[in-house]
Amino acid sequence: MRDSVLHVSRFTLHLNMPNAILDRRLHFPSPRLADAEGLVAVGGDLSVPQLLLAYRSGIFPWTVDPITWWSPEPRAIFELDGFHVSQSLARVIRKGVFRTTNDRAFRRVMEGCAAPARGRRSTWISNEFIEAYTRLHEQGHAHSLECWQGRRLVGGIYGVAVGGLFAGESMFHRVSDASKVALFHLIEHLRRQCFVLFDIQMLTPITTQLGGITIPREEYLRRLARAIEMPISF
Repeated sequence: MRDSVLHVSRFTLHLNMPNAILDRRLHFPSPRLADAEGLVAVGGDLSVPQLLLAYRSGIFPWTVDPITWWSPEPRAIFELDGFHVSQSLARVIRKGVFRTTNDRAFRRVMEGCAAPARGRRSTWISNEFIEAYTRLHEQGHAHSLECWQGRRLVGGIYGVAVGGLFAGESMFHRVSDASKVALFHLIEHLRRQCFVLFDIQMLTPITTQLGGITIPREEYLRRLARAIEMPISF
């Protein structure tokens, strides 16, 4: 899951990459053609068909002005049986400090992920992303898991589901451990539904602490090809 915004100056030099400038046609270059930083293409749009094709291809968007598309090497994932639950987190889960739900407040979760937080002055989740992924959610392709205290939304995570793939996009918390509890319950849900690939794109200190790992992009693409063909519902 991503936690910062790249500056345009980092990828303007790559605009002469073969096939890297997208138009309105529904296509992407191979993710294997990504540059050293993982940039695959620039342009296109954030329509539902374009986003679904991106995730099916192992690619994700990161900025909107311009729209940029990425496939990093290596790729970060959670193995669904490798999530690390610390003793303190296990106590919070056992005590039922939080109530969790699925798909009850998708847009609010995105807005929580986009809001300023301690240690984060900016976010890549712009209004354009919120609108685009809300459309994905309304068509059944994007999902959220919410964490509540009473009627207050205190944490959550959202992402995109395609077959047996779940691509985690971002998470947030307003109360300590809320995002970790949301992530724990999301992974339990994915296991029950027989998902086989939980993509988190890039490691952060928090996801590393919780058991996130990296695998070569080629291995990720092989696993992705199998996952997206599976008849699995979120």
